[in-house]
Amino acid sequence: MESYLGELLSLLLVSVLWGCTNPLLKRGTEGIEHVTETSRVSQILAELKFLFLNLKYLVPFLLNQSGSLVYYYTLSTTDLSLAVPVANSLTFLCTVLTGKALGEEFGGKQAVAGMFLTMAGITLCVISSVDDKDAGKQDMTQAVH
Repeated sequence: MESYLGELLSLLLVSVLWGCTNPLLKRGTEGIEHVTETSRVSQILAELKFLFLNLKYLVPFLLNQSGSLVYYYTLSTTDLSLAVPVANSLTFLCTVLTGKALGEEFGGKQAVAGMFLTMAGITLCVISSVDDKDAGKQDMTQAVH
């Protein structure tokens, strides 16, 4: 049960790192449309320079990528049928909530209903996964006796 709690906390950390940084990344790219160069290659290089010398973009980007590292580590120990939906749906929730906290519009009542349905779905996934693991442990202990 402890390892299962650790897996869920890891997935929650991934979701927070991914979801909370998405609106910050969006804000960090403000002004990139004003970067103009004559050739395609120099345009790409100028945009990369703009992004990676901009702390408003770089810090959220690095936090977001650290979430990816935690995610890949968690995938090695967690059931994929649980990890992928939990991480992705909680990421969506964190993105919406962080965006709202930063003053972005998020869709009103339909978005709130969607968040509650998402949480209900995640809860069902977690409960199902816990029940499956418990049933598997019971089968193993019965086979030993």
